[in-house]
Amino acid sequence: MADLLPHRSTSDFFSDPLDSQPLWFKKHAFLEPTFDSESYIADLRTFVPFETLRSQLQSHLSSLKHELVDLINRDYNDFVNLSTKLVDVDGAIVRMRAPLTELREKIEQFRDGVEGSLVALRNGLRQRAEAAAAREVLELLLDTFHVVSKVEKLIKELPSVPADWSNGDVNLKEKVPMSNGTSFQHGENETNLRETQSMLLERIASEMNRLKFYVTHAQNLSFIENMEKRIQSASLLLDASLGHCFVDGLEHRDEIAIYNCLRAYAAIDNTRNAEEIFRTIVVAPLIQKIIPHGSSGVVSGASGDELENDYQQIKQCIEKDCKFLLEISSAENSGLHVFNFLANSILKEVLSAIQKGKPGAFSPGRPKEFLKNYKSSLDFLAQLEGSYCPSRAAVAKFRVEAVYTEFMKQWNIGVYFSLRFQEIAGSLDSALTAASIVPVHNLHPGEGNSQDLTLKQSITLLESLRSCWREDVLVVSSSDKFLRLTLQLLSRYSNWLSHGLAARIMGNTGSNPGCEWAISAVPDDFIYIIHDINCLVREVCGDFLERILQLLSLCSAEVLDLVKQSILQGGKSLNDLVPQVMNAIIESLVEKSVEDLRQLKGITATYRMTNKPLPVRHSPYVSGVLRPLKVCGLLQTFLDGERAVAYLTRETRNELLRGAAYEITGRYYELAAELVSVARKTESSLQRIRQGAQRRAGASSDVSDNNVSDTDKICMQLFLDIQEYARNLSALGVEAAKIPAYRSLWQCVAPP
Repeated sequence: MADLLPHRSTSDFFSDPLDSQPLWFKKHAFLEPTFDSESYIADLRTFVPFETLRSQLQSHLSSLKHELVDLINRDYNDFVNLSTKLVDVDGAIVRMRAPLTELREKIEQFRDGVEGSLVALRNGLRQRAEAAAAREVLELLLDTFHVVSKVEKLIKELPSVPADWSNGDVNLKEKVPMSNGTSFQHGENETNLRETQSMLLERIASEMNRLKFYVTHAQNLSFIENMEKRIQSASLLLDASLGHCFVDGLEHRDEIAIYNCLRAYAAIDNTRNAEEIFRTIVVAPLIQKIIPHGSSGVVSGASGDELENDYQQIKQCIEKDCKFLLEISSAENSGLHVFNFLANSILKEVLSAIQKGKPGAFSPGRPKEFLKNYKSSLDFLAQLEGSYCPSRAAVAKFRVEAVYTEFMKQWNIGVYFSLRFQEIAGSLDSALTAASIVPVHNLHPGEGNSQDLTLKQSITLLESLRSCWREDVLVVSSSDKFLRLTLQLLSRYSNWLSHGLAARIMGNTGSNPGCEWAISAVPDDFIYIIHDINCLVREVCGDFLERILQLLSLCSAEVLDLVKQSILQGGKSLNDLVPQVMNAIIESLVEKSVEDLRQLKGITATYRMTNKPLPVRHSPYVSGVLRPLKVCGLLQTFLDGERAVAYLTRETRNELLRGAAYEITGRYYELAAELVSVARKTESSLQRIRQGAQRRAGASSDVSDNNVSDTDKICMQLFLDIQEYARNLSALGVEAAKIPAYRSLWQCVAPP
């Protein structure tokens, strides 16, 4: 069985099969229609040697020959029968060639005929298109000619065609006689004539609109260029006639004539002309009476720059003399929405009159008058929108007009806020740069809670904060700026306090000018500061915050929450300064008490190397240790007097007393502990010296235990002193036993 298997060397198991081909050799490449032997070899020569390529090609040729032989052997019978079936092949080919040649000739003849017909058809279609285009142009020219002729004929049929109308002059005061000899009649005849004229003008305007369409689609044609003068003349006559009819309709309040004229203006897309006629003929004389002004812009009779009364009169005039036209142009489904008489006629004339007659009304140099005029202007615009804009779309259209934008640009709110900023912030800065704090004690009380404040700096801060949100200062559209100013004022006051307290700790103002007040301040001044901080925090986080939220009530809840949090944070920054101010008071009181405490060093001299007996009463200096608490008024003036309720809460007073007592007791313990330590070291040294001297003299070194040492006397004196000190603290309402430093002091000096 093993002998039947083909023999295979060991290397065959670890190499490619004998009949395998390399990856770079692609047999299907020879079958591609675009196969090129030279390019094929050129591509392979870069990485395949010629010998290897030749060997592979020969191997492929050999395999192809083997496949051919295999195919012949497989279909050998068919291969042999092929030669027997190919009998008289040449004759068959000849017999088949003749009909095929005849068929080819017929096909070529048919193709030539089709191509000729196609060329003729294309030529016919092109000629037809050219003829259609020429006919269209001709029809357009004919229509243009007919429309021009029709317009000229209709213009001649107008009841009145003055000769000077051709230059566009519309004279309201003079009525020129009609060219056809007829004249205007009064009463109903005049009204009917005006309505007839307006209807005819509307028809002419419609034809002119059609004519413009034709001219637009027939540009650069000599025929149209030749008719340009006629078209322009007809356009001028139409404008003049339409303007005269519109003015006449405005004079007589003829709604039908006005309506027809407006439709005519809309048809020829000349709304600006109608708006300008209404402005100059109707609006301008009315505004001139209210805000007199000359053509040169010099005020002629205007008194002051206030606009509130002027706006009231203007609104009355609009209601009386302009409302009828505004209602006509804003009527539903009238097709007159393209007009905006409210902006381009009324507001434009109002703006021009103010600029010429009262230019100072726009000046922010006088902030109070400027703000009053600005708010009056906003109210005026709001009333115009509410009364004469029937929809939101009409309001939006009114606000996007160029004259509306120009009117709003006249009010420079940025400059106004800068002036208010300098005014409000400058007053606070002037108060805070004073060399010392200024108690006013209600000599100049402000409004509301400001009468509870005691310092000029605090009163100025509260007045500045309220000024930001006063009705005669605040611009609602700039509320964000005034809110930022409010927070800056609070921050400025907080920094003034914190920098001053830091300078007091350092002992000099350093590079922070404006902190001189803290160096020279006494404890009473800091009491005023604590009181003012508490008042300011209550006011800022209470009524003041509610006032701001009320003014901004139209804002979203998210915005109101951010405003509230920012104001509360400003109040918290003030409240966080209270512990620092209290520490400044306590430090000042402690320093004064330490001056008396230093007298306890004299106890050592009293009992060292003397024969004084044990002390039986406290030292005189003890009564002065707590004197600063009484001198500064904490005990007498503030604890028991009426001002205590106004300036400090009971909790604050108790905290100050406890803090001062704790600090003084700590200093007391430090000085007493140091004194006892030095006394004991000195006594130990003296004891050693005395014992050495006795040994050298041969005396007994025994010391009687009944003798009381100087250190014991010093400690006894200190013990009596701290007992008196505890009684004094108790009189102030502070329990000495609860002070850790006092307990340590007791343990240091108390007898065994």
